[in-house]
Amino acid sequence: MLEKFRSYAQTKAAKIILALILVPFALFGIDSYLNQAGNNLSIAKVNGYKIALPEYNRAIENVRNRIMSEGKKVDPAMFDSFEFKESVIDGLITKQLLNNDIKKSRFRITDQQLSQYIIGMPEFQKDGKFSQEIYDKVLQNNQLTPKKFEESIRNDLLIQQVRDGLQKLTFIPPNNLAETLKATSQQREISIAEFKTKEYMTKANIAEKDMQAFYDQNKSKFLAPEQVKAEFVVFSLANILPTINVTEDEIKSFYKANADKYQNQQQREASHILIAASKNAPPAEKAKAKAKAENVLNQIRKNPKQFEELATKYSQDPESAKKGGDLGSFGRGMMVKPFDDAVFSMKVNEISNIVESDFGYHIIKLTKIIGEGGGFDAMRPQIKAELIYQKGQEKFAALAEEFSNKVYEQSSSLDAVSKRFNLPIQKTDWISRNDSDKFFKNEALMSALYSKESIKDHRNTEAIEVTPNNLISARVVDYKAQSTKPFADVKKNIEDYLKFESAKKMVASEGEVALKSLTDASRKIEWQPATLVDRKNTKGLSDAVVNHAYKMPTDKLPSYSGFIDGNNGYVIVKVNKVSFPNDSNEENKQAFASDYSEALSAEYLSAYLKGLKAKASVSVNQKFFETSQKN
Repeated sequence: MLEKFRSYAQTKAAKIILALILVPFALFGIDSYLNQAGNNLSIAKVNGYKIALPEYNRAIENVRNRIMSEGKKVDPAMFDSFEFKESVIDGLITKQLLNNDIKKSRFRITDQQLSQYIIGMPEFQKDGKFSQEIYDKVLQNNQLTPKKFEESIRNDLLIQQVRDGLQKLTFIPPNNLAETLKATSQQREISIAEFKTKEYMTKANIAEKDMQAFYDQNKSKFLAPEQVKAEFVVFSLANILPTINVTEDEIKSFYKANADKYQNQQQREASHILIAASKNAPPAEKAKAKAKAENVLNQIRKNPKQFEELATKYSQDPESAKKGGDLGSFGRGMMVKPFDDAVFSMKVNEISNIVESDFGYHIIKLTKIIGEGGGFDAMRPQIKAELIYQKGQEKFAALAEEFSNKVYEQSSSLDAVSKRFNLPIQKTDWISRNDSDKFFKNEALMSALYSKESIKDHRNTEAIEVTPNNLISARVVDYKAQSTKPFADVKKNIEDYLKFESAKKMVASEGEVALKSLTDASRKIEWQPATLVDRKNTKGLSDAVVNHAYKMPTDKLPSYSGFIDGNNGYVIVKVNKVSFPNDSNEENKQAFASDYSEALSAEYLSAYLKGLKAKASVSVNQKFFETSQKN
């Protein structure tokens, strides 16, 4: 959840790299150090330093835990993707390059600075003060020695020094800022005339001989994929749960053992506006950020209904800003302490005063309270459900092995496993590999069905976990090899395609002629109503149209230009006038300057990291990734 307040990257890959090099992660999800065979396997080398398998595995787990802790819906397959693994190793390489440069540049964190930082970490606070007991317990739970932990934090602070140093290099000359603001806020009044491809399709006539010729020349495009008919059984936890019984004594015993957990069961839904300010930022910078937050709060006090609008405009938490500041639901302890204390003391629809955290200054709006306080009567249905699910999982795990063995040992039929577990044998119609998403939604099962052994011998596939707690075994009943579709079956599709291609040519030609004859008074062009747009507010016009309009010369107005808008058709764009809003709002200017400075600082960091990589000797063990992808 902390990442919501910190990350300014938009791509998954960038977030993974940032998580590895910019955020202290010594306390979050570190597993015990691995000692299994293969620990010496080199995943990558950076200037002679070997990134070994244990370091890579820990990084994978740390990033996985961080992403999952944000509470977002994530496809578990993402964690097995080549992109995810590549991003993790790229982050480790970048971190090592930073470490090398830090040593070379002789950055230093004193013992006193380290001690002050650790003492101030919210994770070790109790009643607003550092707790040695909590500190020792957290390190013990994560199997960390104080020395190892302090080395990790020291390294993170050194990296923060590098970032802070790059931020201080960010300087924007006033004239440059003014010109950039002027160019960014420039407005253009645009009219467009469209020649739509679809409207010209009725004018296209395609002869049958042309369709036949296209078919003959492109038979490879009209292949019917190989298909199978299959039967299958599903062994699921859902079938077991109705058979599970839980006694009242078990429910009471479980509640007693987990009373503390249920006391904190209540959750909150809230939105916030974050004006970012690093914990270690200079006082002047923090004062500036706080003043901006107070200004935004004053606007909200005057009109609370504009909270979402102002969050989108001002909040520097990019993920929640896109949703009007919405953070979703969370329980006590999931947010940083100042934020947590504030939001759990508020009433629904209440708006907080300025709340300061390590990330800056928050304005919080509590939107909903979920759940009740943790009394036994209130929690009894949930506890019963948890116990049923827990027992069901245990029974499922115990029977899953028998299910797997039976479909393998009696592989010529599903009848035996069907009778043993009282499972209906279900059947498919003809399905191809591409039907995986709409039928089984599991590539591993489709691959097993289409293996040579399954097709030739009609044997059961192994039991495959298609989703958590759901096993499927299937067998091929019938098979069709790949073949070319008859002309009659694809004739209509060919005709539509050739008509569309013909219409595209007609549209382009018609548009070009219209553009050249704009001065011809006898030619009528249907212009859409003029629209005043800027780079952020396109007023419903497509990005392609607006981007083209901003590339057009404006020394002589009106200005005309045309372009082919993909498959949509041909568009003539007319720029009627150009204006520069006289924005005298000092707050807007300061917000723009802050955003500009932040973007420039991010570019400096990116250029710095690219420079380190360009000068370094870096190699990646591609065989490892190829092997892991196959597995």
